[in-house]
Amino acid sequence: MYTHLQLRDSTRPPVSLATLDRMKASGEKIASLTCYDASFATLLDEADVDVVLVGDSLGMVIQGHDTTVPVTMDDMVYHCRAVARGLHRPLLMADLPFMSYPSKDQALLNAVRLMQEGGAEMVKLESGGGQIEIVEFLASHDIAVCAHLGLKPQSVHKTGGFRVQGREQSAAEKMLKTAKALESAGADIVLLECVPRELGKIITAELQVPVIGIGAGPDTNGQILVLYDILDITTGRKPRFVQNFMEGAGNNLEALRRFVQAVKQGNYPAPEHCF
Repeated sequence: MYTHLQLRDSTRPPVSLATLDRMKASGEKIASLTCYDASFATLLDEADVDVVLVGDSLGMVIQGHDTTVPVTMDDMVYHCRAVARGLHRPLLMADLPFMSYPSKDQALLNAVRLMQEGGAEMVKLESGGGQIEIVEFLASHDIAVCAHLGLKPQSVHKTGGFRVQGREQSAAEKMLKTAKALESAGADIVLLECVPRELGKIITAELQVPVIGIGAGPDTNGQILVLYDILDITTGRKPRFVQNFMEGAGNNLEALRRFVQAVKQGNYPAPEHCF
């Protein structure tokens, strides 16, 4: 009973939003990874990963789809529940999948499912100007929200594929404006995917909330990668920002610890991982 209170003064207290805010303020980098099952969740916990995301990327790396679009709410709840069983220290975040938040009421219903049935502590949605009201609505119900900008995998059919976003000045200015609006609406974290390094740096400096990047350069407050990518499980061509941390590691846990250390020390991402 009251597990979080019991662990608060331990050597490994649970990561909270307050923890992440302190990390941003102090300059300590946030190490984040995706996860989809209890076995890997236990290893991520032991490796001291700060934030774990049950991503709808499971549609590609677990289910074998070409995109994240086919992933359902039931899929997300199932995998989130499994991951939650293996975690103690990291903050657990889960994706709201494609078309699970077309309205404020549906967004609230599905966010509640991820939290009550899946054990998530925060929900993530792929954002833009159209999602500002939804972020505000969820925040007004005391739901922690991560807003996702840049490359949005759920929108690949609309945007024309997996490519860098925000290269043009007008697009970069629009993304910065949207990021600020999402923060004002109540977003607790902003995740930037596949944006130029300079834009990642500017948005991070302009926002008060932590900014976590994936292919957004080294100047964000933290980094997140797909677990299967860093463990060299993913087959075929990998994104430019991926680094194989299994290379030279004796086992999965060592590879995960190397990732955390590389993020904390600022060695990842290196210039070759940036746009």
